[in-house]
Amino acid sequence: MKALYDLTPFTLLDFPDIPAAIFWFAGCNLRCSYCYNPDIVLGTAHIDEETALAFLTKRIGLLEGVVLSGGEATLYPNLLPFCRSIKALGYKLKLDTNAMRPDVIQILLNESLLDYVALDYKAPASEMSRICGGGNEHRFWESFHMLQMHAVNFEVRTTFHRDLLNESQIISMSNTLVQEGYTRPFYVQLFRDSVQTLGNLPSSKHIVNYRLLEHYVTLRT
Repeated sequence: MKALYDLTPFTLLDFPDIPAAIFWFAGCNLRCSYCYNPDIVLGTAHIDEETALAFLTKRIGLLEGVVLSGGEATLYPNLLPFCRSIKALGYKLKLDTNAMRPDVIQILLNESLLDYVALDYKAPASEMSRICGGGNEHRFWESFHMLQMHAVNFEVRTTFHRDLLNESQIISMSNTLVQEGYTRPFYVQLFRDSVQTLGNLPSSKHIVNYRLLEHYVTLRT
């Protein structure tokens, strides 16, 4: 079955402390205007599972992990057996997800297939439709609380474009996470100008108050 839009053979940045490959799954159930991967979101898969697993077989001893990214990996209908096959080769798995498929995340957690999860906190509930073209914040919190109950490392992150959200809204998101029992860093990636996005966003003309944000979040460039 065709699974991937593309794969990145090596990264030291995307899986904490682990040399890994990135598997990019085509398609997504959101349309976030700041998304850096419009080709992947709107594209189709053309790399099959057999090719991906053959690649991993050759990298045993050189890589330790696989990042399931996209797009949105939880949309792939054969994800569960695919993850089983990857784990059988001895790799650790990290899932990058928009959290809109808590049912899939639950299945993966129940089989102890995930070693790390990056959960996208896209926006406050009132802004989800405007920024992401849909989505349901309740599904995010369902996925979040599910991870809180399992012994799996995870992080929460968002992308900050000053024309879409302001500092007060980011701080409110951070405070909400704390109220829900989150004690890990809340990672905020500042929007990279001059990069094509799904919504063709222009460079922000607003100045970000870094000093204010640093009291509440962990900034990523």
